[in-house]
Amino acid sequence: MNKIVYGVLIGGVLVWQAQALADAPQWRSDPRYGTVSLQGGFSPDPHSVDVRAGGGLRVDSSLAPDCAGSVAADRPDVDLNFEPGSMALFIYVRSKVDTSLVIYGPDRRWYCNDDFMGEDPMVVFHNPPAGNYNIWVGTWDDDDLGAEAVVNISEINPAR
Repeated sequence: MNKIVYGVLIGGVLVWQAQALADAPQWRSDPRYGTVSLQGGFSPDPHSVDVRAGGGLRVDSSLAPDCAGSVAADRPDVDLNFEPGSMALFIYVRSKVDTSLVIYGPDRRWYCNDDFMGEDPMVVFHNPPAGNYNIWVGTWDDDDLGAEAVVNISEINPAR
């Protein structure tokens, strides 16, 4: 009987995980606003990319902790190819509207944030792995879809 219970539990987890991946933003697609390649010690710092925030896919904690808002499901807004130096990596958004941030990291994990600095999100990688970071900027309020936003990539903590 225990084998049946474990089988049902494992099957349920696999179905939940498959559904979560099916609902995930498409990280393999070409980015909407381009690819940035940076190495540790880059200049100017921050490196900034103008984007339009939001989209039709609602993300939440089923993707990763702290996920919120609506992003464009079909492709990332920005891809970052990063070769780290000895400093942390800060990826943050500045906008006049309440935005959220979703990142698929080179370690194949999802990272999210909402409202780190006021209504602006930030994800910090203290020991950033080398590789590709897929970045989406979401909006909290569907009325703000398409709002102007700036993705900032920095090795300097903007919250100081």
